[in-house]
Amino acid sequence: MDPSPSHCRLAEIVQYTCSLERDKSTGKKQLLCTQLPRIFRLCPGKPAVELTRVANVNLVTGEVDVPETLPSQIKAKEWTSVIRYPTSDEE
Repeated sequence: MDPSPSHCRLAEIVQYTCSLERDKSTGKKQLLCTQLPRIFRLCPGKPAVELTRVANVNLVTGEVDVPETLPSQIKAKEWTSVIRYPTSDEE
């Protein structure tokens, strides 16, 4: 039995992507990072589903609006099935 939407909650995480850039005026390297907010629906007994692409976020209030029916291409994955690729530091 699927949990009703009222038993689900939204969660947000903020990830960062960073790159090392050379400052044009000084020639020194700088680390530049950009925020990547991600929104998930968490329901009891179900895998988390990322809704970032379909959620509408009001940038003034921070209110998140999620469509009642989700596109069929949105699929949940168990965390154990997520593939983690090594970074250059781990190789």
